[in-house]
Parts: sequence; structure tokens; C-alpha cells
Amino acid sequence: MDLKSLNYEELQNEIKNLGESAFRAGQIYDWMHKKGAESIDEMSNLSKNLRERLKTGYEYTALKTVQVQESAIDGTKKYLFALSDGNLVESVWMKYHHGNSVCISSQVGCRMGCKFCASTLDGLERGLLPGEMLDQIYRITKETGQRVSNVVVMGTGEPMDNYDNVVKFVHMLSDDKGLNISQRNITVSTCGIVPRIYDLAREDLQITLAISLHAPTDEKRRVLMPIANSYSLKEVMDACRFYFEKTGRRISFEYALVSGVNDRDEEVRELSALLGGGGYHINLIPVNPIKERNFKSTGHSRVLQFKNKLEKNGINVTIRREMGRDIDGACGQLRRRHLTGDSTQA
Repeated sequence: MDLKSLNYEELQNEIKNLGESAFRAGQIYDWMHKKGAESIDEMSNLSKNLRERLKTGYEYTALKTVQVQESAIDGTKKYLFALSDGNLVESVWMKYHHGNSVCISSQVGCRMGCKFCASTLDGLERGLLPGEMLDQIYRITKETGQRVSNVVVMGTGEPMDNYDNVVKFVHMLSDDKGLNISQRNITVSTCGIVPRIYDLAREDLQITLAISLHAPTDEKRRVLMPIANSYSLKEVMDACRFYFEKTGRRISFEYALVSGVNDRDEEVRELSALLGGGGYHINLIPVNPIKERNFKSTGHSRVLQFKNKLEKNGINVTIRREMGRDIDGACGQLRRRHLTGDSTQA
């Protein structure tokens, strides 16, 4: 059992079962989730006996930094962390005017198979525990010395494929006994696992849901995203409408622009038909090329044209600011380079 993955109530029960006073749970929780203790030995206000019992009775998540890349362009930092079982995960720290944002991974690898993503090339190893997701933020906070105000679960992995752990992570991250990050400052993405969108709508959370759309029709989406073979766009959109009605939270649609594939006037018309009048928001992302695929990023002038044409059709659009392009910015690139021993820039 991972100590850092226990919420406060679960930790209280464990401490009670150990025959310890209830206030010890508060001390331990504070060490883990506010002070960022990297080991149980750091918990100096616990007795040596209790520390030893915790070390022998529980796992303790403490990620080890394997590599850090810092962008010379914008100061973005990309981290490669080692888990206790030797697996590797990536996280990204981004500095914005409105505060610092961290993009975390929810799985080791991914089985969704999206054609433009490096995360999925080696398949799925396993889902991350809540403590392993939280510790990505804790390690980055400690290394940068700066508070994180926004968290995006949009790194390696499909969050809805690790549903229970991700929901628990959100509750623990927004708990006032932890970092107390507002749920409105937490974004969780999905490529469109429809049943889980309905489940998430019923969780009574105030997070932002981001849908990885990337194509405006089922036929085109199936070329880029295997998940489209399981769930049609109609099913995805019905689930999105249910989510909005249940939560009142606007949904963001992520759209990675691939030159000559989904960035033409034809796609503008189809996107406008799909999303027009729904109060939806589209986030355009010039795709980060990976050498294992032949996809090329849409040029800046064409991205602007695409945006302007969507706006003329009444669609709310932003262009995601490109961060860390010079440091393996795309999901999964740094981990894959490390695993394959490829020293060349991806």
C-alpha cells in the first residue's frame, strides 16, 4: 500500500489501526503533501519507532529525477522521473503570466494509439497511482521553488483509462490539507472514452474537461485516432452535452493541426458544423512532429487563417502557445529517447 496515495480519511484509519494517536495522521499528511518529504525519515516529529513501522508496512512514493531539459526559448522545463519499479514518466513545467502550470502524466505509456503521439509507440505499461501523479507536482515545486497554480493531466497516458486513480488524485490535489489547488485550475483530457465522460460528469467536480478531437468527422478521426473505431463523434458530443448540463463547466476541444491532413478549408466547414452554436472552445495546437511518423506541423500563417475562418463561423478559438519546442516538447519524446538510447534530437 502506497502511503502517499492514501487520502486523509484512509490515512487516519491506517494510523488508528497502528494504535497511534489520530493527530499523527495530520502530521504525516502534512509532511507528504505540503512539505514534500522525500522519505519517511524526514518526518522528524514522529517517533523513530513509528517511522520504522511506516517504512516496513508501506510503500512510499518518491520520484527520482533522471533528467531535466530547459528551453532556451521560454524557460519551459521538461522532467524525466523514475518510479520505484524503474519505469519512467514525463512532466512539464510552464511559466505563464497568470501563474505556473504543470502538465503531468497519468500512465506509463499509453494504449490509445493516436498516430501523431510518441507516448503510445511502446504501448501501455501501467496506470499511475494518485501518489505518483501528485509527486510529479511536488518534485517540480521543490526543484523550481515556485508554487504551481494550474495542473493539466495531459501528459503521457489516457486519464480516463486510469479513471479511479485520476479522480482520487483530483480530490487530493484540491484538498485544503494538501496543495489546495482549485478544481477550476485543473484540466483533465480524454481522447473520448464515452462511458467515462458520463461517469466524470456525475463526480460533482469543477474541473475543466478537454476532449482530444483532432478531426471533425468519424472517417477522418479514425485515421488519426483508433478510439474513433469504438465511439462515434455523435456519441462523444452527446456525452459532452451531458457533462456541460451536469457540471456547468465549459468543455475545451483540443485540435492538433497536421499539415495537409486536418488543416484545410474543408475541415473548417466540418468543424463549424460540428461545434457551431454549442458555446464550445477549440484549442488549436500546431502538432509537435515526431521522427517515427511523417506528420508535419501546420505553418504559422495557415494556423492563423484556420483560426480566423473558424471565428468568422462563430467558434471560440485560441492557439496554444508553443512551449518547449527545443526540448522534446511533445508527449513521450523524452522518455522514448531515453529508453531507446537515441542521443539525437527527436
